[in-house]
Amino acid sequence: MPKSNFIYMDYASGAPIDPRVLMVMDKVSKSEFANPSAIHELGVKAKTILEKARIDIAKILSAHPNEVIFTSGATESNNLALIGLIDTSTPHIVTTNIEHASVLGVCKYLEKMKKIQITYVTVEKNGLVDPKKIKKAIKNNTVLVSVMYANNEIGTIQPIREIAKEVRYYNKVNKKKILFHTDATQALNYLPINVEKLGVDLMSFNSAKIYGPKGAGVLFKKRNVILSPLIHGGGQEHNIRSGTENLPAIAGLAEALKITESLKEKESKRLIKLRDYFISKLEHSHILKNVGILINGDRKERLPNNINISVPKIPSELLVLELSARGIMVSAKSACESADGDESYVIRAIRKTSSIEGSVRFSLGRATTKADIDFTIKSLSAILTKLKRWYN
Repeated sequence: MPKSNFIYMDYASGAPIDPRVLMVMDKVSKSEFANPSAIHELGVKAKTILEKARIDIAKILSAHPNEVIFTSGATESNNLALIGLIDTSTPHIVTTNIEHASVLGVCKYLEKMKKIQITYVTVEKNGLVDPKKIKKAIKNNTVLVSVMYANNEIGTIQPIREIAKEVRYYNKVNKKKILFHTDATQALNYLPINVEKLGVDLMSFNSAKIYGPKGAGVLFKKRNVILSPLIHGGGQEHNIRSGTENLPAIAGLAEALKITESLKEKESKRLIKLRDYFISKLEHSHILKNVGILINGDRKERLPNNINISVPKIPSELLVLELSARGIMVSAKSACESADGDESYVIRAIRKTSSIEGSVRFSLGRATTKADIDFTIKSLSAILTKLKRWYN
């Protein structure tokens, strides 16, 4: 095994906090403890830190500072984007069948409460959605299209710009104001996040995936977009998200995003090489090839750090536990839904068969090395040899 006593390949679930981010958070925690809403001197200093973070993030997004709403994370941001928009009698939302649980869960809740109509556009076998199918799903009462930038399980990168163009064209021809929302949580480390170029009206993300603190997130909201708050109270965050802001976490989020932007190009190139090396090893190892490992998701349009596989007849949870016993940390599916015990709905959506038990996701990060991959491949081969009885 490489130098440390474990190999972490679950960066899509959560990344360790960057030491530089911790330094910023520690400084803010010690010196700027006052409530940013207070009008005394210490409150004004705290407010200055808050607004600087907002300005820094807005600059990276090519947005206006008052379009950045701080939340507790991407789940809250997604809930606010969807529920906060529902203010007509029977509105309609278009989304896909492989969105994050924090989007699909909201949709199912609103359907159950008979507050909304939903069209779930089916993705193709490679995990990508056809923008033309999104356009075709739009109805007269459609108020929102929500498609994630990059999938959290299989790493597929959706054609966000093309979808935005379809929505804009429909709006122009039909004189509508359908909004476009994307969950960019998994994309932040590796993909462009200029909201103007992406063509989005709403964009969600959090801090935990970019080596920042947990419990901090952002909802980008264009200035002309009107949302109803989910949380009522003191009217913080432009009267959209009440509650005293978590200043140390917000300052940490801003610092993490700046660091991520500075490393994005170099780190993406490095991880693409490691990802492709990993996949090549999976496909050419004698044992692994004989088992019939399947690579989930499009090979080209996928995140630099994502490798998602299925092994016929072998439960995903068993593979995760076997790998964990050897010091390799991976996920069976999204960590946000791993406790429900069911097969991944994302894998069901692209495989359309019950012969696959599920999937295992290896997500690489800043500390991942080639030695980590070699050890993982060796361990996976040993595990599958041991579990041969499962697929004989």
